[in-house]
Amino acid sequence: MSKIEEGNSHIRQAEKSLKTSLLKWRPDFEVAADEYTSAATCFRVAKSYQQCKDCLMKSADCYKENRSWFHAAKNIEQAVLICKEMGNLADVPTLAHRACSLYQMHGSPESGASVLDKAGKMIEASQPQEALELFKRAANIVMGEDSPRQAAEYMSKVARLLVKLQMYDEAADAIRREIGMHQQIDHAPSVGRLTVALVLVQLARGDQVAAEKAFKEWGNYCEAPEVHTLEMLLQAYDNEDADAAKAALNSPFIKHMDVEYAKLARGLPLPQQEYAIPPAGVRANAAESYTSPNAAKLLDETTNDGQNISNNAAEDTTEKPTECSVQNEEQPASSQKVEKEEDEYEEGLC
Repeated sequence: MSKIEEGNSHIRQAEKSLKTSLLKWRPDFEVAADEYTSAATCFRVAKSYQQCKDCLMKSADCYKENRSWFHAAKNIEQAVLICKEMGNLADVPTLAHRACSLYQMHGSPESGASVLDKAGKMIEASQPQEALELFKRAANIVMGEDSPRQAAEYMSKVARLLVKLQMYDEAADAIRREIGMHQQIDHAPSVGRLTVALVLVQLARGDQVAAEKAFKEWGNYCEAPEVHTLEMLLQAYDNEDADAAKAALNSPFIKHMDVEYAKLARGLPLPQQEYAIPPAGVRANAAESYTSPNAAKLLDETTNDGQNISNNAAEDTTEKPTECSVQNEEQPASSQKVEKEEDEYEEGLC
């Protein structure tokens, strides 16, 4: 008998257990749940994943009718893994939340948080917003159970995912919550590392004052390399020194942080010098001056016009002395005419 046939046989037995009669007033949910679970196992071995998932969900419903919350949650958790095998991740968030609620009803909140964490890892790349909600709920559950160390681990995933989504305001709040969780367990190295991350996030928000405040508040948890890096970075932003800021962001400590924070540091906007009045001189990176393609032709025409004007001026200066000389030559003739008229007048008198 093949596994498919064996699975179908278990399904028939489960359906028979759910039927009622005159002598059987209530369905036998416990037997039906076990039969559906056995059928799901057979279908999983045969790699008939859709039938396996359907049987797991029917088994979970039967367990819920008997108030067997733990077994119902376990079957739904198995259905989440089957969705991963099928490559169908659309139902993963809903199933994970259902399984978590059943684990909580049974009194096993840690198991519920674990389901949320597994589902969040599955859909983190394809459905980041849904994964974010899964990690947040997991952190809140374990924090309510007084497990700050585990809660800090889940909140760390929340903060990194928010940075990846460029939701910097919420990321800053998540990092502060994570810092508070590490403070409860007196884990100073983690607080120092998160202080650097918070400063980077505040600078990404464009809030230099909040970045300096974060360093003043939690800088005493930082080690010497972290303090030196943060002081150099904040001083560079205060002085609007882009080169110094770039050198601080390229420090080995920042490069070896978590991937999301290292990427954030690489893409952080550098400070820019701002002037109330632009400085005198040639502006850096200015475009080259425009040169007309007809500039050479216009220059030649201007030169020729200038030469013509100078030649005409020279001709005028040579003609003026000639006119003066003519006038000087004509002057004696007029004087002779006057003298001749005077002589004729005198002769007339005589």
